[in-house]
Amino acid sequence: MKKTLYTADATAVGGRSGHVRSSTGIIDMEMSVPAGLGGKKGATNPEELFAAGYASCFQQALLVIAQRAGERLDPQTTVQCSVTLFQDGEAYGLSAVLDVDLKSVAPEKAVEMVNQAHQICPYSVGTRGNMEVELKVAGAQVPVSPEDNAGVAQNGQQAAASNVGNA
Repeated sequence: MKKTLYTADATAVGGRSGHVRSSTGIIDMEMSVPAGLGGKKGATNPEELFAAGYASCFQQALLVIAQRAGERLDPQTTVQCSVTLFQDGEAYGLSAVLDVDLKSVAPEKAVEMVNQAHQICPYSVGTRGNMEVELKVAGAQVPVSPEDNAGVAQNGQQAAASNVGNA
């Protein structure tokens, strides 16, 4: 049975070259096309916000997995998320790469924890089958079975760009 825990609200005006504000007022910022695509510097973009949210949420999922196992993660553990915007014909899409560094956790255990976190992270659940997501542990690609994550990029961002029609 689904139970609502929290709802976030934000309003955008002007699209990628506009402004976004959350109902709490904590997010209240100018938006722009990424500077590398001709946008202005000093403004954020939807991909950057998505990457920040996904990284934070995925790290929380790792903390939950560790707690369930009676373990504690190194406070310096990191989750780096790269979100790529790509174009395929007239359509646009996103792909993501999550690179997790669990510091003192053995590589085999880290892979297991990352796969478990990928099953419970709300961003992972919400994007599963809808966008390419690649998992890495300390830079090394994590093998993921198709049934665990439909649409996982097999060859990094190039695969994501070429497979957008299959996702």
